[in-house]
Amino acid sequence: MRGQEMLEILENLKPEYVEAAQNAPFMKRTVRLKKYIAIAACLIVIVSASIGTFAYAAEVKEYKEAVRFFENYSLSTEGLTRGEMKMIYRDIETKSFSYDKTAQVIWRSFLSEDVAGYEIVQSDLSPDEVENMWNCMNFNMIPSAVVQEGVSYDCRNEYGDDYYGGINKGFAEKYDGETLVWSVPLEGVDVRGCTGVSDGVIVYGETILRSEEDKASACMLKLDENGNMLWKKVLENGFEWERIAFVIENSDGSYAVLSRGDYVYFCLSRYTVDGERTLFSKTDVGNYGIWNAIKAENGYIVQLGSITNDEFARIIKVDNEGNITDSFSYGDSGSWYYINDMIEFNGNIYLSGYATPEIAAGESDAGGRDDIASVLNYIHEKGLYKISSEELTPLVKKNFTAVLLVCECESGAPKEFFSVEGSVGGALRVNASGVLSWDVGRIERNYYSPMTSSYTIGGVLLIHRYNFDEAGTLISCEATGKVDLFRR
Repeated sequence: MRGQEMLEILENLKPEYVEAAQNAPFMKRTVRLKKYIAIAACLIVIVSASIGTFAYAAEVKEYKEAVRFFENYSLSTEGLTRGEMKMIYRDIETKSFSYDKTAQVIWRSFLSEDVAGYEIVQSDLSPDEVENMWNCMNFNMIPSAVVQEGVSYDCRNEYGDDYYGGINKGFAEKYDGETLVWSVPLEGVDVRGCTGVSDGVIVYGETILRSEEDKASACMLKLDENGNMLWKKVLENGFEWERIAFVIENSDGSYAVLSRGDYVYFCLSRYTVDGERTLFSKTDVGNYGIWNAIKAENGYIVQLGSITNDEFARIIKVDNEGNITDSFSYGDSGSWYYINDMIEFNGNIYLSGYATPEIAAGESDAGGRDDIASVLNYIHEKGLYKISSEELTPLVKKNFTAVLLVCECESGAPKEFFSVEGSVGGALRVNASGVLSWDVGRIERNYYSPMTSSYTIGGVLLIHRYNFDEAGTLISCEATGKVDLFRR
């Protein structure tokens, strides 16, 4: 497969989006989390292709062109007739992507590096979605990447010949859209993240170890809008190990720094705009990581997570002084919840994620892979070393349900509950018009790859977007035409 060559076409393609299904059906209710309610459906457009009649010479010529096309793009011809090969060739060349076997052939080639020979029925895909899957395969990239608009900041590390041959220095970078405005080297800093603030950017990370005697310390730096260094602070809170998880700009211009100390302490520090510390608070919460955090009206909403404790949806409320005032865990009978994103909107906290079946007593956790344990247990119980995508995909879709919880800021109690079966909940955003969008990835075309180190089950997510008005009412659903990868 000519993956590198394929990925260049994506920039020149402008895929048409599937027409939004207006007034998509949904249900809103006071939450008592039980069964999932599918809230919206998008229209799947199926276009039929037809074959004209050709003279023999023209037929031979087209067949040769089709063979050459299949060879150039390493498409499998297994099980295809002469006529089907021509149909697929014509379907892709004309950018119709409406012939059902086109999807099957593209998908077999898409998976060839990991699980050659898997076949999938793609009859439920629209032509646009088949085209996007073709683009994803051909260009070895994920065409769902969001094009950055406006001013933004990013950070990265450069690896070189330091004492350990690892990180040499970090960089802070400013972009205007996709254009790099400046890149500033940060000597001696292992960059972990950055937060754009009203007058520049806060970059945080750790000092780089130069010898075995050195101690890595949490640190943060502030750069102005032109990339000039304003100050650098090393956190000295008495821990053997400390790591900054989030920096949040407060309405008064100060900064809340959320960090984790010695693996068990939740810490909140407050710094002035000039980098002077005015507050430090620590609370022993146990072995929990800080997975997400947002500013709330009277403090902060923070997600704590622990893989070892099977805790994926624990939310704590933290006041402005760093005190934990309340704690909530979300789920329902027989299900675990995983939170991927959260946002404050319309006086409520919105939590986006997904639910999977809880592992029953005596069942295997599949080596800690809790969210796909039921699927892997099924495969292992059957003694399968291979499983077709046709059999696997329904199992995976049944295992995942996208969830959106609308919770009261004060009590943390869910007020409304939205769900989409066979999907995972993704990013939450509020646009300039005050509309909240919820991205949901519909799971499609899964495959089993037990020998891959980074994941065991792969697949594709077809991104759909659910939009809510300022009152929190679901007003529309649209297929974005974007494709993302699903790997667990």
